[in-house]
Amino acid sequence: MTYEIRLTPGAEADIRRLDPVIARRVISKLQWLAENIETVRHEALGAAWQGVFKLRVGDYRTLYTLDAPSRQIVVHFARNRREVYKL
Repeated sequence: MTYEIRLTPGAEADIRRLDPVIARRVISKLQWLAENIETVRHEALGAAWQGVFKLRVGDYRTLYTLDAPSRQIVVHFARNRREVYKL
């Protein structure tokens, strides 16, 4: 079962700011996640980030939520690990 990937405006801006090679890796990993959504162990965040999951791509983290009824992965941020949790 494949999910659709939806980027928020903030996530689109984050990906545009990334180096092109890193951006391709992030997009590729998101596509892989969408195709393998049911077999992946989602890494949930805690505290203020309740309901948000992270996807690791080297030193970068993509924070996303799942919208099961509409079968979407909603990507909120794609930033370096030093920056992403300071939001």
